[in-house]
This record gives sequence, structure tokens and C-alpha cells, in this order.
Amino acid sequence: MSAYLILKHLHMTTAYLTVVLFALRLLLDAVGRPDWRKTPLRWIPHANDTVLLIAAISLLFVTPWMPFVNGWLTAKIFLLVGYIIAGLFALKTSLGRPARVFAAILAFVQIGVIFHLAMTKPVFG
Repeated sequence: MSAYLILKHLHMTTAYLTVVLFALRLLLDAVGRPDWRKTPLRWIPHANDTVLLIAAISLLFVTPWMPFVNGWLTAKIFLLVGYIIAGLFALKTSLGRPARVFAAILAFVQIGVIFHLAMTKPVFG
């Protein structure tokens, strides 16, 4: 198997796992189980996201895609920053429930757009 396929599948797998882990943490908070913050679930998403980022950067070395040249990739990067910020607010215990729900919805919308861009790679003109 080529390096590209290995990196692509690693990147896709860790991206899906990121969403699952984020949703799991939100669900645990929603059902009144904030004790997940004292378990490995506190750091496993960060380890996964590190692998995700390394795979993404590695893909840039084995493909012709370039951030800030390919519009869809640039959009993914900006949406990723937005997802991270929204995710931080969604998991912030000091915020009220409505603000956290709004942030969670915003994070999921951004993830949805990121996945769409990754699958379609549209040309922005």
C-alpha cells in the first residue's frame, strides 16, 4: 500500500474518532457524568488529535495540495480552528447550558462542512 493511502486512512480514521470522542464527552456531560474529566477520556482525544494533525501534515508532503493555494483546504483549516474554539466552549463547565448547546451545534456544523469539503474537494473560483 502506498504512503498516501496509509496516511489518508489514518487521517480519516482519526478524524472520525475525533468526532466520536467529542460527542461522547458531550453526552457524558449532558447526562450528568462530569467525572469523565478524571479518566483517560480526558487526554485520549488530545493524543488522537495529535495523530490526526501529524497525518494531515504528512499528507501535504505526499500530495500536490497546498494550504492557502487550494481553496477547499484553506477553508478546512479555518473551519478546524472554528471547530476547536466551539468545542472548547461546548465542554466548558463554567458556561450555561444554552451557550454550551449552541457551541456544540456550531462545532458539529463546522465538522460537517469539513467532512464535506474533504470528500468533494470543490474548486472555489
